[in-house]
Amino acid sequence: MTTSIGWEPQNPRMFARALPYATRHASTAVAFRGCACAAVRDNLRATAIAMEAPVATDDYYFDDLRVGMRFESGSHTITEAEIKAFAAAFDPQPFHLDDERARGTLFGGLAASGWHTAAITMRLMVDLGIPAGGLIGTGCEVSWPRPTRPGDTLRVFSEVLEITPSRSRNDRGTAVIRSETRNQNDEVVQQLTAKMVAFKRPRA
Repeated sequence: MTTSIGWEPQNPRMFARALPYATRHASTAVAFRGCACAAVRDNLRATAIAMEAPVATDDYYFDDLRVGMRFESGSHTITEAEIKAFAAAFDPQPFHLDDERARGTLFGGLAASGWHTAAITMRLMVDLGIPAGGLIGTGCEVSWPRPTRPGDTLRVFSEVLEITPSRSRNDRGTAVIRSETRNQNDEVVQQLTAKMVAFKRPRA
């Protein structure tokens, strides 16, 4: 498990369980034309609606970021129906789809696809809004130390590792951010180190 250390911001809102919240997106359009099963589409649509807003109101531009700065996202509890719906659409393997068949596998029971955990992580990070201007990645490393199970409540803990101004574009830079996705027992289910584009604050 990665231990988070470093600078802690004086502004407690930077820990961004962030209240107050504001809705940035009025609706989420979910359409999976490749899914033959209507139930699968309905479950995925319900998941997206359930995760709609709240969104943190603070914006953190390249100028605001510091090495060691840490952030904490909101949470999402994953259900068995969500696990099976995502798997049916995008990762149709028995250990993600069938309880009984999953017991005889490496996972020892139903487990979410790693890509499902990654997708939830992405949504929680998008809601966090760091860095401002969108989460635009240029590369990453990801691992799943343990499976995500039905009923797990996931939360993302992120830390800024590096910030580098661009040599060719004066309106941006890059930030390397390490994120751990943890369940309700504080067990790490995903580790992600991503290099992201970070824009500077627009001039007035």
